[in-house]
Amino acid sequence: EDPSLERHFRGHRDAVTSVDFSLNKKQLVSGSMDSCLMIWSMKPQMRAYRFVGHKDAVMCVQFSPSGHLVASGSRDKTVRLWIPSVKGESTVFKAHTATVRSVHFSSDGQSIVTASDDKTVKVWTVHRQKFLFSLSQHINWVRCARFSPDGRLIVSSSDDKTVKLWDKTSRECIHSFCEHGGFVNHVDFHPTGTCIAAAGTDSTVKVWDVRMNRLLQHYQGNSVVNSLSFHPSGNYLVTASNDSTLKILDLQEGRLLYTLHGHQGPATCVAFSRAGDLFASGGSDEQVMVWKTNFDTADDGDVVKPQKSGSSVAGTHHTGSEMDCGIHHKKTRTLDSGRNHEQQEEENSLANTLGHIMEQLDVLTQTVSILEQRLTLTEDKLKECLENQQKIIQNKTN
Repeated sequence: EDPSLERHFRGHRDAVTSVDFSLNKKQLVSGSMDSCLMIWSMKPQMRAYRFVGHKDAVMCVQFSPSGHLVASGSRDKTVRLWIPSVKGESTVFKAHTATVRSVHFSSDGQSIVTASDDKTVKVWTVHRQKFLFSLSQHINWVRCARFSPDGRLIVSSSDDKTVKLWDKTSRECIHSFCEHGGFVNHVDFHPTGTCIAAAGTDSTVKVWDVRMNRLLQHYQGNSVVNSLSFHPSGNYLVTASNDSTLKILDLQEGRLLYTLHGHQGPATCVAFSRAGDLFASGGSDEQVMVWKTNFDTADDGDVVKPQKSGSSVAGTHHTGSEMDCGIHHKKTRTLDSGRNHEQQEEENSLANTLGHIMEQLDVLTQTVSILEQRLTLTEDKLKECLENQQKIIQNKTN
């Protein structure tokens, strides 16, 4: 089957800027120019949550890896960390001196990288939102920044027409990719961490090998590309464009697979779910759409393969040199055939326990931050009251 539209959500009052699925696919978060976040339940008839707190447009949103926190960045120059429940409690910190365009959690959930119109990329701890360091070689607005899957690298894209690759430990720019002919709206790492893909206002999507620092693939479209997302298998890429379309690219074959129409006006953002069976898109039409991928996964544990080989293709594309960053390699079975079953069960149990601990730490961290914030507000009010009392006493004395 071709990808199909499963559901669409209405509730925003302005263009949708960003979408992301929670780990378990039970929730979907979206940010909008209406200054709000919406948390949508994937269960039918369940109410959505509207989170109000930002004082200007919400430019970016992302779930933490455990799904127990949501980060958002805004034109009000702040980043907020939310607990995605009915109360919608959040902590806020002044992250930049201009619009925050991008927020992204590290894979261990301990750090956040932010990108801003103040031309900087900044890294913070999730706990207490402590500032760690800044990366500042871009000479124009920074649209997007992402951690690599292993957390060792950071990639950023900018209106200075460059994509920069940074070493997180040395905090140095180790390479600048300058092939884009326009602003670079979005960038992300391939699931293997060996490649990056970037989308630009020059209507192109480019894929580079970050080990060899060379261009692997180049797709030429007809309209500005606003956003992209890798399928978890690493074999496909979905893009959102100003011509209102979503396009699915086959990275193994180096060609356009599908062109999907749904939004009225520019498609502004797109993201695969963690399992890859769904993807969500947002547009200037204020709608959030959820699509079923309908990719057929082979029973023998091989890579994901589309059932159709491109009968729905529309638009033009051009492929550069072939992909060699692990995309052509078949996935092997994750279990050794002779492995002890009890040992596997024990490992699974341990992994589940560790996952549960990480989830609880997420919630505790956020709760502590909220309490600290409330305590600070209370202290400020007490100081204000004392100052007012002192003024009254001074006036009476005079």
